[in-house]
Amino acid sequence: MTVSMTKLDRRAFLVGVAAAGGGLSLGFQIPFGATSFGAGTARAADGAPEINAWIVIRPDDSVVIRIARSEMGQGTLTGLAQLVAEELECDWSKVTTEFPTPGQNVARKRVWGNFSTGGSRGIRESNEYVRKGGAAAREMLIQAAANEWKVPVGECSAANSVVTHKPSGKTATYGKLAEAAAKLDPPKEITLKDVKDWKVAGKGLKRLDTRDKLNGKLVYGIDIKLPGMLTAAIRDCPVNGGKVTSFDAAKVTGMRGVKKVVQVGDSAVAVVADSFWNAKTAVAALPIVWDNGPGGKVSSESIGAMLKEGLDADQAYVGNKAGDAKAALAGAAKTVEAVYAYPFQNHATMEPMNATALYTDDKCEVWAPTQNGEAALATVAEASGLPVGKCEVYKMMLGGGFGRRGRSDYIQQAVLIARQIPGTPVKLLWTREEDMTHCSYHPVTQCKLTGGFDAAGNLTALHMRISGQSIAASLAPQLLQNGMDPVTFQGLNPGGPEGAFGYNIPNLLIDHAMRNTHLVAGFWRGVNTNHNAIYVECFMDELAQASGQDPLEFRRKLLKPKHLAVLNAVAEKAGYGKPPQGRYHGIAQIMGFGSYVAACAEVSVDAKGVLKIHRIVAGTDPGTAVNPAQIERQVCGSFVYGLSAMLYGECTVKDGAIEQTNFDSYNVMRIDEMPQVEAVLVPSGGFWGGVGEPTIAVAAPAVLNAIFAATGKRIQTFPLMNHDLKSA
Repeated sequence: MTVSMTKLDRRAFLVGVAAAGGGLSLGFQIPFGATSFGAGTARAADGAPEINAWIVIRPDDSVVIRIARSEMGQGTLTGLAQLVAEELECDWSKVTTEFPTPGQNVARKRVWGNFSTGGSRGIRESNEYVRKGGAAAREMLIQAAANEWKVPVGECSAANSVVTHKPSGKTATYGKLAEAAAKLDPPKEITLKDVKDWKVAGKGLKRLDTRDKLNGKLVYGIDIKLPGMLTAAIRDCPVNGGKVTSFDAAKVTGMRGVKKVVQVGDSAVAVVADSFWNAKTAVAALPIVWDNGPGGKVSSESIGAMLKEGLDADQAYVGNKAGDAKAALAGAAKTVEAVYAYPFQNHATMEPMNATALYTDDKCEVWAPTQNGEAALATVAEASGLPVGKCEVYKMMLGGGFGRRGRSDYIQQAVLIARQIPGTPVKLLWTREEDMTHCSYHPVTQCKLTGGFDAAGNLTALHMRISGQSIAASLAPQLLQNGMDPVTFQGLNPGGPEGAFGYNIPNLLIDHAMRNTHLVAGFWRGVNTNHNAIYVECFMDELAQASGQDPLEFRRKLLKPKHLAVLNAVAEKAGYGKPPQGRYHGIAQIMGFGSYVAACAEVSVDAKGVLKIHRIVAGTDPGTAVNPAQIERQVCGSFVYGLSAMLYGECTVKDGAIEQTNFDSYNVMRIDEMPQVEAVLVPSGGFWGGVGEPTIAVAAPAVLNAIFAATGKRIQTFPLMNHDLKSA
């Protein structure tokens, strides 16, 4: 079927993408009928009728559910399919999925909504309209059956991909009704099911992508093969902001398999060859002279000094304020102060950055693992110089995203290379070293916390000063609000549905002295809740100790109801305060990405200072649970990520460049280090929270607080591999 492309100015398109932080800002209304696609019945590539943009039903009753969000292992694909199938009343055993393309989305006036997949928003931000898509299709199928039987639609109902006329017992399958249903207008009013009536959603169903992962059928970006395809390897300036001064292509043009040596932008050079190994070998041998620029003088020490200065600077952006914290601290009967620091960290996805591009004068196509298909499409248009209507991105499965693949720098490079070899598909594949040294890193920060007690031992004041990088300043300056980066205050906000501060403290000041480096800060899974939870929750333990109170009882006096409810659930499940002999408990809580989370860790530290994390009980209140089994797996997986960061995650800087280049110097947890994780799911209903990221944040502080209980040592800089944990 030929699709006419909506006319859209490329520059306006790119500005729209930037304004939404990587997702289009164009206004849209989700139409639930196929008529939004022009005259006649819209059809899938195989000719099957499209009931609406979300649903294709084939004559054999199989159902194809379109998934706009990316799948990178977090299970969004299955969860969204469950929500559509629930309202559609289809046979779950016959459900398959596919990704629509960003180009199709633009052509169809953003019928699928937002393609961006990050911030644990895949389900929580699109649940309503995908459910309405399923519900509208169900009603259209029922109407088609009623029309055929010439009976009132109110006498018909749908279940398990079959419409039944209750008085007569007549039945018709969805496959037989699809053609007629696709020609109908969608219902004007759509009523969604009550959560208590769910039969498919809300259940711990097996993931739809697992079988193909196990048998090797699933295709990731790195697996793409196209006729006549060449492969490129690249070397970008090791110092961000630096440039290529010169390179000697003649030194490698005669090497085996080399087809071309090309400069990529101002800062990189690529070798295109007949295989990755030949491209990699040649680019490694290529003589390149770099101009590192002013960033070449930066080190971890100079960054640390800059952040330390920010802790006491006069100017700072205020993210949360109540009462007069400074005055209350000045008049406090007792004050407690601590300084923490958190390092740069790498996303370290198992699949390195890659993209395959095919450029001609009239079309540019890209196959890429991306967390934001629309931002990728904008990047392709900008890099190719072609109108958006002549560009397309085919989203692939992601071998890990964690926020890194929300940025499209590797896609831009692939297109710039392909432009220099028109008509030939080129796969750009970064080496692990290139990937590790050209990340958008978890922001580096320091934090000074000061708490004040009155004469009765009540916490009356808290000042929390964060000094460090702004992700928005690095990646999307248009998101700054009067210079302030609101993302900095994740988990520390005065209220709202995203990440509210959980403690009732009469005099509170949380502010941020922005101190940016030459390195790019990025959205690293869990983002700023990771270090904010450490700062707040470890300091709460310090305050509890200073006031002679148990950490849990201390929190119970201060926490807001939903924060406290999930912490109490965790404490009860873990048997808080009564660990086995030789083991110690630590707790932590926070609100992040719309969910309330908490953890209780159980650890031991032997006489040699060897840490063993035996058990972690993790609680989550996401409001609504779409797939409880999937949530449990996400919680367990998030602890692998959070604990790896706490134990080993550190990127250091020397002469402006990142020193850690592979997993030999940037370690992750091994199986024998992984604790038993018990997920406690306590959905309280009435809202939709995320699950992919929130519990990462409580992994580290719960363990750190347990380490203090075991050793008397308060760890305030990270990772733990830099510390001796022998008892104080």
